[in-house]
Amino acid sequence: MKKNLQDIVISALEEVKAQDIVSIDVKDITDVMDTMVVASGNSNRQVKSLANNVVVEAKAAGYSLLGVEGEDSGEWVLVDFGDVIIHIMLPATRVFYDLEKLWSMRPDDPHSQSEYTSAEDTDFADIGD
Repeated sequence: MKKNLQDIVISALEEVKAQDIVSIDVKDITDVMDTMVVASGNSNRQVKSLANNVVVEAKAAGYSLLGVEGEDSGEWVLVDFGDVIIHIMLPATRVFYDLEKLWSMRPDDPHSQSEYTSAEDTDFADIGD
């Protein structure tokens, strides 16, 4: 019996000292994946090493990799195993994109949308004045 992919991913991230590992269950809001894992690395080199370790450990456990994006820069690396997607970022990149907040918002929960303004609610008449 295969070990749970999410457990393998988190263990692989912890092995290379990832920071602020967060796992988000998104199966109720998207059909693209079931779980998203977000973690930070202190440097481009560590971000790349974290991604590599996740790939090595998951493949060793028998999981098939769909793809890896962002390894060139190492600022944000996405590792795609289908049901589990892993985002590994530098701390500043992670703060800027705030994926945890974005993916924890529920369309049917008015409280989760209260901090965001839609384009329809914005008065564009004042822009450029």
